[in-house]
Amino acid sequence: MIVLALAMLLFCTDQAAAANYDEAKVPKYRLPDPLKLASGDTVADAKTWREKRRPEILRLFQTHMFGRSPGPPPKLRHEVADVDERALGGKARRKQVTIHFGSAAGDPSMHLLIYLPSAAKGPVPLFLTYNFNGNHTIHADPGIRLATVWPRKAGGKPARAAEKTRGASASRWAVEQILSRGYGLATIYYGDVDPDFHDRFANGIHALYPQLQGRGDNFSSISAWAWGLSRALDYLESDAHVDATRVAVMGHSRLGKTSLWAGASDQRFALVISNNSGCGGAALSRRSFGETVARINKSFPHWFCDNFKKYSGRENDLPIDQHMLVALIAPRPVYIASAEQDRWADPRGEFLSARHADGVYRLLGTEGLPAKSMPEVGKPVMGTIGYHIRAGKHNVTDYDWQQYLSFADQHFKSGGGR
Repeated sequence: MIVLALAMLLFCTDQAAAANYDEAKVPKYRLPDPLKLASGDTVADAKTWREKRRPEILRLFQTHMFGRSPGPPPKLRHEVADVDERALGGKARRKQVTIHFGSAAGDPSMHLLIYLPSAAKGPVPLFLTYNFNGNHTIHADPGIRLATVWPRKAGGKPARAAEKTRGASASRWAVEQILSRGYGLATIYYGDVDPDFHDRFANGIHALYPQLQGRGDNFSSISAWAWGLSRALDYLESDAHVDATRVAVMGHSRLGKTSLWAGASDQRFALVISNNSGCGGAALSRRSFGETVARINKSFPHWFCDNFKKYSGRENDLPIDQHMLVALIAPRPVYIASAEQDRWADPRGEFLSARHADGVYRLLGTEGLPAKSMPEVGKPVMGTIGYHIRAGKHNVTDYDWQQYLSFADQHFKSGGGR
C-alpha cells in the first residue's frame, strides 16, 4: 500500500510539473514567419502565397506533424441506408448513408447521418463534424441507427451500442437550432474511420494503407480523421439537397485539431471551426502552457506522425507553429473558440494563433481578425477570422453554436462565401 501510495504521489507530481498555468513562466519564443519563404524572401503578394509559401507550409505540417495522407480510394462508393422526409416531428429530412472505402466485404466504411431543414426550398449550407460516441448519441431520435463503437483502449473490440446511450451527448448538438437557422448538420462517429487508441495503425482506414506506415511522416490518426471528412465531402458534392460549396467543417477537442487540418489540407471546405482544440490544434506549441507537445505525444502517440515526437520538449526547433496551420485556411473564414476554465487547452495560445495568422488573411484581401488583444469572456469578435472565449469548461455548448451560426450567416448568407 505504501509503494502504491508513493507511486500515485510521484504520478501526480509528474502531472503537476508537466502543466504550466502561469503566464509569467511561459518561455521566451520566436514564431516562424508565415510570410517568409524558406529562401528568406518575404511574401509580398497573393500569387507568391498561393504558389510558393502555402505549399511550403503545407509540406512542413505533413512532414513534421500530421503525416502524409492518401488520395481518395479508387473503390469509394456510397449506399443510402435510410431516408425519412418527416423526421424530428416534421422539422427535418433525415438521411443515413454508408460510405464504403473498399470493395471487399471486410473493408472499412463510415456512417454519415444527415439532417436537413424540411422547409428548405433548395440546396442548403451544412455543418460537417465528427462525434465521439456514435451517431445515435447526438439526439434522442429513435430513427438514428445504433452505432458499433470502439472502446478507447488498445486491444478492445467494437460492439453495438446499447439503446440507453441514445441521445447521451445531445447537449453538445444544437440540432433544432441549426435546422431553424436554415442549415443542415452531418455527423460521423470518428471511430468508423480510425479507432482512437494506439494499435500500430492496424485497424480502421489505416489497414488499407500499410505503405504509409513505418516512416517518419506516417499516416497518423488525425490525418486519417481529416481524410474521412474529405470523403464525406466527396459524397455531399453528389447530394442535390446540400450546397457543397458552403460546407463548414467543425470539431471539438482532438476533433477540433482534425477540423483545422481538414480545412488546411482540403480547400473545398468553405469555413472551418475549431472548438477547444488546444495543443496540436489552435494553441501555440511554443508557449508550453497547459498541455505540451511532450505530454500529448506521450498520452496519444497515434494522433500525430512519428516525426512530431522529435519535438517533445523542443518546441522551438519546430519549423512551424499553429498560427501557420490557421494561415493555411486563408482566405476562407475560420473560427476559433476557447473556454475560460479550459486552461489545459491554453485559451490565450489559441487566440494568439488567430492573431498571428491575421497578416496572411490581410495580404489576401480579407478583414482578418478584428481584435489586437484577447477579447473579454462572452464578447466574440468576427471578421474573416472569428474568436470567442466563453465561461465554462472544455465542452461544446449552445452558446458556441450560436456564435458559429452567426459567423456562418456572415459568410454564407451575406455574399461573403467563397
